[in-house]
Amino acid sequence: MHTHELLAIAAAIVPERTAITFDGRTTTYAGLAERSSRLANALAGLGVGAGDRIAVIDVNTPAHFELYFAAARLDAIYVPLNFRGRGDEVAYPIEHVAPKVLAAGSRYVGLIDGLGRPPSPSPERAHIALDGAPASGWAGYEALIDAADPAESRFPEGEPEDTAALLFTAGTTGRPKAVMLSHASFTSFMLANVEPPDPDVEERTLLTLPLYHVAGLQAMLAAVYGGRSVVLQPQFEPGEWLALAEEHRIGRALLVPTMLKQLLDHPSFDRRDLSGLRVLTYGGAPMPAALIERAIGALPGVRFVNAFGQTETGSTITAVPPEDHDLNGPPELVAKRRRHLRSVGLPLPDIEVRVVGEDGAERPSGETGEIVARGARVMTGYWGEAAAPAAVRDGWLYTGDLGYLDEDGYLYLSGRARDFIKRGGEMVAPAEVEELLAACPGVEECAVVGVPDETWGERVVAVVVVRAGERPSEDALLDACAALARFKRPEQIVFVDALPRNALGKVLKRELRETLAG
Repeated sequence: MHTHELLAIAAAIVPERTAITFDGRTTTYAGLAERSSRLANALAGLGVGAGDRIAVIDVNTPAHFELYFAAARLDAIYVPLNFRGRGDEVAYPIEHVAPKVLAAGSRYVGLIDGLGRPPSPSPERAHIALDGAPASGWAGYEALIDAADPAESRFPEGEPEDTAALLFTAGTTGRPKAVMLSHASFTSFMLANVEPPDPDVEERTLLTLPLYHVAGLQAMLAAVYGGRSVVLQPQFEPGEWLALAEEHRIGRALLVPTMLKQLLDHPSFDRRDLSGLRVLTYGGAPMPAALIERAIGALPGVRFVNAFGQTETGSTITAVPPEDHDLNGPPELVAKRRRHLRSVGLPLPDIEVRVVGEDGAERPSGETGEIVARGARVMTGYWGEAAAPAAVRDGWLYTGDLGYLDEDGYLYLSGRARDFIKRGGEMVAPAEVEELLAACPGVEECAVVGVPDETWGERVVAVVVVRAGERPSEDALLDACAALARFKRPEQIVFVDALPRNALGKVLKRELRETLAG
């Protein structure tokens, strides 16, 4: 199935339903389809054709929806860029994918102009200003749509296996790579996990994850296929999120753990009416057990889902279902569900997930190995790399995440392969130590890393953020680790004000290692 059809289906079944609410304005599904069609005609007039890249840098706005579906109509490729990037963080992705069109919000026009135009060997590109008065050399977005032929409808001629989007990896090590995701990468998830529009049931969803991230893009496309009414937040801000959720009676939302914690900690949380909220999906980074249990208690009646995946897997591949978040019942049942909450869940129906050893053989339950995945959603490769990626072998994507499966089929993470600490010939899983420290009084959050050591190769160091008004001693935290094998115990506790994170809340352990090593 081609992603162009996601909008076509919604526009046919619920044409007058609100598709997007943004900054006090609304767009229906019929209106979204019409604007996307006109935009496709305008882009074709700029020379955009099959395989050309359309790059966009801006906070979340309806233009992302329109540009994605316009690109799909033309068999072009949508390339959202990280709006938090600066300098080479933006210049490199642009140079790497050589877009035919670069669209930017007004606040990013100066940034793009400061990078300079493409050098003469590169194909010339058109620049589109998404809002505000266009600067010199930039076309106005609304003017392009207004001037486009409203009658001519373009439809894709490509296949579901063709590349739909290029999404850049987080770039925590080296240059970020552009992951090639096909139309089938997204639609296989929709067909297996999302219900199509129901004319009699309208669901409102609050979308706040950045649309340059695979989770945000997948959420956008799932909302369109489901005919949901999207309330779009430009960037996450907890007070505004709570106000929007109350005002629009939001029924569904997607958050990362740091966002959820900010909501629970916000002074207006208890005053907001969130009774409309029915489904809250979380993921993107490990969820502390204490935090999700706090959220379950604070939001009764909400069905929680823990979603796990990565850019290369087309987002979600496993999920902890809502029933595991119900902590009522017999003690043995509650204990099992609490154990499941520490996992990343069961494989979704459209994907195969295994845990394998270094020889590629499947590991038995309880044994740690590398997590591999196979299915239509897995990336086809990295843009600009002619050879098949080394991470894909015999159709299986080797994710670089380590973990194990329990007897119930739930997947548990042990950390990234590159984050494992090698001390004196022994392997230390940071997640095991982090879980123990996170349960200590006064610890807000922590990260465990290995730093170079002449004697042991690496030594174990814990970086800790303490709760406001509390100050656990280093000795107390070290004593708490006495239950661990000696080689796993931290040899030093470093207290910091905050852990370095990327846009979705993942701790940047590479930065911690470099800082501590220095």
